[in-house]
Amino acid sequence: MHRQRFLAVVATAATLGFGLASGSLAQNFPSRPVTLVSPFPAGSGSDLTARAVWPGLSEALGQPVVVDNRPGAGGAIGAQYVARAKPDGYTLFLASLSFSVLPSLMELGFDPRKDFEAVTLMGLQRMAFVVPTALPVKSMAELAAMAKAQPGKLNYASAGVGSIGHLTGELLKNEGSLDIVHVPFKGTPEALTAIMTGEVQMGLIAMPAVAPQIKAGKVKVLAVTGKDRDPALPDAPTMVESGFPSLSDSVWYEVLVPTGTPKDVIDKLNAAFRQALAKPETVARLEGPAKTTPTVSSPEEATTYLRSQLDKWSGVAKKAGLEPQRAK
Repeated sequence: MHRQRFLAVVATAATLGFGLASGSLAQNFPSRPVTLVSPFPAGSGSDLTARAVWPGLSEALGQPVVVDNRPGAGGAIGAQYVARAKPDGYTLFLASLSFSVLPSLMELGFDPRKDFEAVTLMGLQRMAFVVPTALPVKSMAELAAMAKAQPGKLNYASAGVGSIGHLTGELLKNEGSLDIVHVPFKGTPEALTAIMTGEVQMGLIAMPAVAPQIKAGKVKVLAVTGKDRDPALPDAPTMVESGFPSLSDSVWYEVLVPTGTPKDVIDKLNAAFRQALAKPETVARLEGPAKTTPTVSSPEEATTYLRSQLDKWSGVAKKAGLEPQRAK
């Protein structure tokens, strides 16, 4: 009896000690620089978004924020680095739409659902469905009609097998009952060039890459992703308006931390991002080169959204016949 009571006292003390330690950590957070990991190289949409936000975030936190680019394996290298980091709020991960596709492409050294906790949904970046200017269609409906009249003759470009361009093409095939052919390229620039030259007839391209070509008249935009029309392209309908609601998702950006990060620290980070994203200068940087619309959410809302995206794209990948490959 005495032994049981002793063990109970020890367990209670340990719990209280952990709680005090966690409270102390949260109270003093942050006391040193914070690192925001972008899993893609300099100049990418992820990098531009991270660098648009860090000045305001640094001001809100009262500590320097360092953007650390850790590219490779479609974003898996950066994600794994953060998943294994100390869960203290000092190492953040900028996840994007591609993060929800990773489990369908390769065997990972981390679990996207179990190894991260969400801080906030941070931004949404539109994509545009474009075709060569010479292609005689003016809408998604006309394109679908052309594809149905010529089964197996029209091609769609992507930045590679398993990329968002590939999987959205699969959605287009399924939703419109279209027989179109996937043509993968090494990256977005090559895919966009193929559309501009007419080598390939269509593709869904992220706005930072395609906006200059739309403005220059080198491609024709049929529709855009997002809930509302793009103010810069008021004549371009949304995918929902065009009859393809499953293609309405924009590229999204979420801030994640390693599982085990104290809730008070997550709440402090969430408040700091809200403050940073409310600054006009942050909004201007995001909506400029990054072509990203700032948005915020609670950690719970961000978690729900991330899980829904993981579910959606794993289903699309499975239907497309993709299976996780062992890392080399």
